[in-house]
Amino acid sequence: MNKYVKIMRPDHWIKQLFIVPGSVAALLLTHTGANILNSDEGKSLLCRFVMGFISTCLVASANYSINEWLDAEFDRFHPTKKNRPAVTAGLKGSIVWALWGILSVLGLCTGFLVGRMFLISVAFLWFMGLLYNVKPVRTKDIPILDVLSESVNNAIRLLLGWFIISANTLPPVSIILGYWMCGAFLMATKRFAEFRMIGDAKLAKLYRKSFAYYTEKSLLISAFFYALCSVFFTGIFLLKYRIELILFIPAFMGLFCYYFYLAFKEDSAVQKPEKLYHEKKLMAYVFALIVLFIVLMIVPIPWLHWFITDELITIGGGA
Repeated sequence: MNKYVKIMRPDHWIKQLFIVPGSVAALLLTHTGANILNSDEGKSLLCRFVMGFISTCLVASANYSINEWLDAEFDRFHPTKKNRPAVTAGLKGSIVWALWGILSVLGLCTGFLVGRMFLISVAFLWFMGLLYNVKPVRTKDIPILDVLSESVNNAIRLLLGWFIISANTLPPVSIILGYWMCGAFLMATKRFAEFRMIGDAKLAKLYRKSFAYYTEKSLLISAFFYALCSVFFTGIFLLKYRIELILFIPAFMGLFCYYFYLAFKEDSAVQKPEKLYHEKKLMAYVFALIVLFIVLMIVPIPWLHWFITDELITIGGGA
């Protein structure tokens, strides 16, 4: 059964940590964080978070399993994915679909234990897996939509993290869009790194149908556009809730630039986001961003309020 466990991609579960920012945002904006000091409430939140994380991982694995099965005929044209179990190990479709059903039921049932809004969101994550992988829609074959439909899972994960903490409120639209566009940037950059590694437009088209409409240049331009959108929407959110976070934005922009740099490396980790933790400099940068964010959330900087004043500055007297 090892080959069937592999198509569940448990090594990809680390990506489900993208729910954490949603939980952190909910703790800060709904002032639920103070309740963590209460032992009973703190234990309840921790229990919901663990169940929510497990639910997300199970539903993601359900999506991964059908992804590998339905992509097998295309993955054989990819330099590394041709070694996946679905291509080489002779999997049985009946077992794959049974595995998908079991993982789906377990994931949704665990989500039900977290709460109604969490269940709706994790069901949306499951549904997007079908749209992305299964015909007649199969959005992964449609240019631009392949990136947007896959990256919307980022926004869903934000909602999942939020609803673990607060089931009665919705996060600001600006942060949802910012998170979605950040995911679109990551996905477009991944496409660019893959296209560049394959190095043959005809072979790339056989691997992924949407590559018939892409070039390295168009993928880079689209990734740049998504990065701008992410910074724009995230900036709205940050400035709306705490002016000190304006100092966070340049450092946040630098993260996109460094990620672009990684995309040009040979056999770039950008192609496999679940392996990004091996990039020590990137992890150090992310850690520094987290520290900067925490400091700016705590330390007031009064003179920064000048940026949001609507008063004109007088520079001299006289008519």
